[in-house]
Amino acid sequence: MTDHTVGPGVSGGLPSYPSTRASDPRTAGAALAIRGLVKQFGEKTAVDHIDLDVPVGSFFGLVGPNGAGKTTTLSMVTGLLRPDEGRIFVAGGDVWADPVAAKADMGVLPDGLRLFERLSGPELSSYLGRLRGIPADEVQRRIQGLLDVLDLTSAGSKLVADYSTGMRKKITLAAALLHSPSLLLLDEPLEAVDPVSARAIRGVLSDYCAGGGTVVFSSHVMALVEELCSHVAVMADGRIVASGELSVVRGDAASLDDAFFHIIGGQDRGTEGLSWLRSSRA
Repeated sequence: MTDHTVGPGVSGGLPSYPSTRASDPRTAGAALAIRGLVKQFGEKTAVDHIDLDVPVGSFFGLVGPNGAGKTTTLSMVTGLLRPDEGRIFVAGGDVWADPVAAKADMGVLPDGLRLFERLSGPELSSYLGRLRGIPADEVQRRIQGLLDVLDLTSAGSKLVADYSTGMRKKITLAAALLHSPSLLLLDEPLEAVDPVSARAIRGVLSDYCAGGGTVVFSSHVMALVEELCSHVAVMADGRIVASGELSVVRGDAASLDDAFFHIIGGQDRGTEGLSWLRSSRA
């Protein structure tokens, strides 16, 4: 039986290729370290001098209300958006000082990513693998394992344009894992995904972390974060308002959802003004 484990450095899985670049000793033990990060859009400060450390091997959730700055932060980490101030370190190397090396260390699944629609899933994966410089035979071996685990083999030559939302998320995750990154950054990876696809994705991500990889993902679904994550950071108004092990951030609250509501200063507005919705139609 073929071993399709996807954790970096795990026997039978995707082999790791450690970066040879110099690392910053101030970020020791962090797969991702953010220092003084700022991004403004006109008069709006989307990310306001944030600091964050993501431990190696953690499953790290980044949560916050709409407009909190989560996607902007991940866009700067992945090199899609240039910071106004601050530094970002992946595996100890500065993302913006050496972007090529940093991108070799990370896999990315952004929300709403545009794909090459007129390719099949295997063709898309093969194309992206060759762009990464992976030998053709190794690309095919990795693709087969990933497509099997993510239940995409049966799609065969079906074009990505005809994929369902869940299938598109899964093929994008496969592409993000193909080069065996040490850090995986996911923006709403399970949004609008059917339960079967979501289960497959959760299984792959859990195995990846168990094999030594680090996952950072943003989500609005507190129950999902509580189920999967070992660590969590809460963003509000462009700032990190709480960060650490999930049990510490949750504190004495009954759930992460309750803790989140308290941390961001949420207000229960009640439904008194909607009493007309409760009128009897008997």
